[in-house]
Amino acid sequence: MLTILLSVNLQFAQETENEEKLSLDEGPISGQFDYVSKKSGNYRADGVRYEVVKESNLYKLRKNVLDSIAGFNKKISELKNTISEHETTITSLNKKLDETTTNLAAVTEQKDSMSFLGILVSKATYNIILWTIIAGLFLLLGIFIYKFRNSNILTQEAKQNLSELEKEYEDHRRRALEREQKISRQLQDELNKQKKAK
Repeated sequence: MLTILLSVNLQFAQETENEEKLSLDEGPISGQFDYVSKKSGNYRADGVRYEVVKESNLYKLRKNVLDSIAGFNKKISELKNTISEHETTITSLNKKLDETTTNLAAVTEQKDSMSFLGILVSKATYNIILWTIIAGLFLLLGIFIYKFRNSNILTQEAKQNLSELEKEYEDHRRRALEREQKISRQLQDELNKQKKAK
């Protein structure tokens, strides 16, 4: 029973407090409508029930509603301006992002590429070309060294053959000279023999 009394007292106190808070000078529009509704009277005439609203309260409520609508319209306009500014900012940032992405792609391509004979090629292609050139030069050097050694060997063999040929020629000339001298002596001996024999 005590709890029922307390809850009824509490509910009555809240209703009284809510009524005291209701006013046309402050609070939300819904509260102002509640205020006008509570302050209005009613009567019956010819079996029809009529509500009587104080005209000044109605004008005040109308003015408050129009002020609220004007405030909301102003807020809507401000929000639209803010949205428009944000959209402009977003568009500008998207352009900058696109430019940055393009620049980054160009820098990345440039970083991953090298200029070879005025042509931009990737580092992998550049390395392949470079190592192909180096391998080609080593191959040419190997061929040159091989040819040089072969030529050197052939030259040494030719020199040795020439030396042997000169030696043989000298031996042959010496033998020929000796034979000639021997034949000359024999001829002379024969001539001397014939002179003595006469």
